[in-house]
Amino acid sequence: MTLKTDDISKETNPLPGWLPDPVRHYVAHVERGVPIRALARRAGQHPSTILRQIRRVEARRDDPLVEGCLGRLAGLLRMVVDETGGTLGTAAEEGPFGPGLPDQWIAALRPLCEEGATLVVGRDMDRCVVVSGGPEGDPENRALVERPVAETLALRELVASDAAGGRIARYRVTSAGRVELRRLVNAFTRAGGLEEAAAPFVPQPDAPATLAPAESPLAGLGRRRDRDGRPFLDRGSIAAGERLREDFQLAEMGPRTPGDWTRYLTGGELPPDRPGTASDAARARVAAALAALGPGLGDVALRCCCYLEGLEDAERRMGWSARSGKVVLRIALQRLRQHYSETPGAAHCG
Repeated sequence: MTLKTDDISKETNPLPGWLPDPVRHYVAHVERGVPIRALARRAGQHPSTILRQIRRVEARRDDPLVEGCLGRLAGLLRMVVDETGGTLGTAAEEGPFGPGLPDQWIAALRPLCEEGATLVVGRDMDRCVVVSGGPEGDPENRALVERPVAETLALRELVASDAAGGRIARYRVTSAGRVELRRLVNAFTRAGGLEEAAAPFVPQPDAPATLAPAESPLAGLGRRRDRDGRPFLDRGSIAAGERLREDFQLAEMGPRTPGDWTRYLTGGELPPDRPGTASDAARARVAAALAALGPGLGDVALRCCCYLEGLEDAERRMGWSARSGKVVLRIALQRLRQHYSETPGAAHCG
């Protein structure tokens, strides 16, 4: 369908107001068939400028977040405008593009502006996680971000990734993202304060706040040595603990978190072994690992590897004598390493 110039406003009004003009031109041209010259006349720009904008947006579709957001926008147009061109509603202000979106941008951009922070996006995952921390320590979960919100950040180029095509992609805030955060915060401050931030990362009940990367129990024990000068934890044990933590994070990113992980320590109510999302598979792996460890060993592994609880806190909560936690944790990691080595298709730990 080719539209007249007078129809352009009607065809693009359903789109959200925050949409950048190049993306608006792309969607109008590709999804609604608006001629490039008509778009140029309306924007007061040369047709070659509009063409370059459209080509650049098209090239960005290799990014899965950009592709996902463009797909949602296309669906929005199909839903709002019927075959005769009459409007059917104001869906641009509903669903993932609703009025609460600026709050969610702030909730995502604030932790992303911290040093070393990245937005971790799993393929086919409904939620993403903001992780901070450098290569010397364990990462710290800072916030959960719904995937549609992350898609809008990528489409607006507030976050960017050098390699977004893998199973897990990592995005960093751009200079435009930092500027946008300041603008949003200033706007809300003038309006009388920030609204409730959406979907912050919250540890499970009875779990302490996540420790800073340098304070991670595994990172600390990995630097210790026994009386003979040998590392207190071997590389295989550390790798097993890291694998449990990685699966735990992937499971927490999914829509069906178990709520109480300790129920798996007795081996009961294990998740069904059937194909599902990446978060479902990760949840099943964590449950199987905790069941293999059992009470005691599983408790300390869950607290120290997943919740990143300090050893002294774990000892106090579980009623153990001082300095006994590190010995129990080492035994748990050795057993966990054995579990992974005996699991079909498991990656080698060490």
